[in-house]
Amino acid sequence: MDRRLDAFLPEISPNAAPQPFLPILAPSPLQPFTNSSIPKLSGLCTLNFTAAESLMSMTSIDCWAFFAPLLANVICCPQLEATLAILIGQSSKETKVLALNGTISKHCLSDIEQILIGQGAAANVKRICSIHPSNLTEGSCPVKDVNEFESTVDSSKLLAACEKIDPVKECCDQVCQNAISEAATRIALKASEILSMDRTHGLPQHSTSVNDCKNIVLRWLASKLDPSHAKEVLRGLSNCNVNKVCPLVFPDMSHVAKGCGNVISNTTGCCSAMDSYVSHLQKQSLITNLQALDCARTLGMKLQKSNITRDVYSLCHISLKDFSLQESGCLLPSLPSDATLDKSSGISFICDLNDNIPAPWPLRLNYQHHHAIKVCLTYDSIFIGCCENSSTSAAASAQSGKNYAD
Repeated sequence: MDRRLDAFLPEISPNAAPQPFLPILAPSPLQPFTNSSIPKLSGLCTLNFTAAESLMSMTSIDCWAFFAPLLANVICCPQLEATLAILIGQSSKETKVLALNGTISKHCLSDIEQILIGQGAAANVKRICSIHPSNLTEGSCPVKDVNEFESTVDSSKLLAACEKIDPVKECCDQVCQNAISEAATRIALKASEILSMDRTHGLPQHSTSVNDCKNIVLRWLASKLDPSHAKEVLRGLSNCNVNKVCPLVFPDMSHVAKGCGNVISNTTGCCSAMDSYVSHLQKQSLITNLQALDCARTLGMKLQKSNITRDVYSLCHISLKDFSLQESGCLLPSLPSDATLDKSSGISFICDLNDNIPAPWPLRLNYQHHHAIKVCLTYDSIFIGCCENSSTSAAASAQSGKNYAD
């Protein structure tokens, strides 16, 4: 991150009251289609933008100009993907199809981009989130007609599993996700006329088709729910995947291995190397608390492979917040959240915790992903893994969050 970006990142004392994250005033809240930002629409898109007007406004805030790449993994892109699914799903109530053709998809994606940019979103939001016109089509899924979809899958069972989800329990129990996979597999296998075939034989060669069909299933679900409810469901589902993986890129750590390898004779030199390495990680992205746990695990295992056997996290006082953007640290909530736009304080978002929770050093064994662990460990306001009382832990975690705009 260059100096121009660093200038936007505030220094926040742990003892001070949280301040607005963006130290400049934002313009007055932008309304859709204002005279100053009237989008140039193609007039050829069949989507009903009015039906999801508030959703589009929220998406533009979540993907707001400068912050879009910093919030991309956790907030911006999941929100944009949910918006696309909901727009197509809501329009299917009139068109009776759950996908756009290649030509229309180009016009619609261009129109969506123009509307979002007109309300303050980043001009390159499509590139940031890797969204292409093909993402609005059926891809390789053989079913896009609503009637054919509903005659092929158990739509009542699907809706019952997904119309209301607990964003914590769903990531552990995967009730809705399993129902989506079952429906997607069924319509993917329909084209091959092998519905009676054991799915374990048919699935590998149809993996791309199944993934494309999952998008069709999500759009169908979005057509059965009002836009705000559909957004909660889709964001909850995507959040399960978001929290599973550390999104950070770990650069070469040879200088850390040199300073901290084998028996550490120079603690100051080792911690200086660690601090330098972590400072590069802090320039990448805002991440959730659960992502930070996975990042700590991943980095720890890489360090162990570089013959660093001592717990350098404890030695050098490395905390979970050190893995997120900026030195003073902001870990986003593990539950779905959105940015907000205030006319006096600008863009703000919730930080789930702003204290010094120590980064856990991984044990040297076949370490399973923390999402597979069926016990609940607690570090103050953060919950780890799937456990019987995880919903309570999550609620406590969300309530203890700090908002940089307060």
